[in-house]
Amino acid sequence: MISRTATRTKILPAQQRRPNPDRPNTSAIDHAVRVVHSVCCLAGAASLIDDIRADLRAEGIPTAIRRHDTATLFDWLISALSYQGISDQVATDYMERHGRPRWTDIDAKVAACPTCPKLKSYWHFHGCRYDKISRTCSEPNHIDTCPLPSHQLRNGRLNQMAYSLFLFVRDVADGDLVGWIDRRFQGADDPASPNRLAQLHEALIGPLREVYGVSDKVLTMSLSCILLAAPKRLHLWREVGASMIAIDTLVHNFLVRTGILARFEANHSYGTACYQPGGCADIIGAADRCPAVQS
Repeated sequence: MISRTATRTKILPAQQRRPNPDRPNTSAIDHAVRVVHSVCCLAGAASLIDDIRADLRAEGIPTAIRRHDTATLFDWLISALSYQGISDQVATDYMERHGRPRWTDIDAKVAACPTCPKLKSYWHFHGCRYDKISRTCSEPNHIDTCPLPSHQLRNGRLNQMAYSLFLFVRDVADGDLVGWIDRRFQGADDPASPNRLAQLHEALIGPLREVYGVSDKVLTMSLSCILLAAPKRLHLWREVGASMIAIDTLVHNFLVRTGILARFEANHSYGTACYQPGGCADIIGAADRCPAVQS
């Protein structure tokens, strides 16, 4: 008797099939490794991770992790997350001219008990809908005393993101971002699981994905830097940080144009599908686990 799963796999068109991590497509992986290895030999930065750690040491991130200094980590994260949707130079110039949200500033404003019911908690904040240009929101009767417009950010989405993240850290992480990350990793770490790293990634990214205005790409890029900057005793942080894969349009298009996605029968459009099972990140992870790469 043919199983229902086997029948379903047989009739799916190629673009809907996904690679099985337990039965990797060796030919596709070999092709991916050859192409990526050649590109990295020509243009890759061998000191990339060391450079990231050096930059973050200069900004005090390793010290903030050791001290459970949530304010410093939050300030760095907000700056990193503010680079989405525009060139780095434009984002940097704007923040230098107008400033950036700070934990202490937001904390003081929220502690002053503004009248808007959206600011009661992380969960209440859902559906704020603040817009900078029209100066509107979902609670127009409270906008005159609302602290969100006091931050001169590029657009209202960034204002919402800053307060959403603040409230997440305060209410979900109990004000201790380092302790929360530790707990998430400890609860998800299963050495016997073949998908151990993917589970650890999701344990961290999954809850933060619900913060307003952030995507898997910017979360992965930002959090991987913090994890890589962790002190050596936090070996799990470093391991997860080094294995996190951020997919932007350049990476996705590279996988399309080199035929890597096609060989994995994983044709999909750029976006959230890149992080789903069988997507771009999954394929790069499979290639990275290839013995030829590890040797």
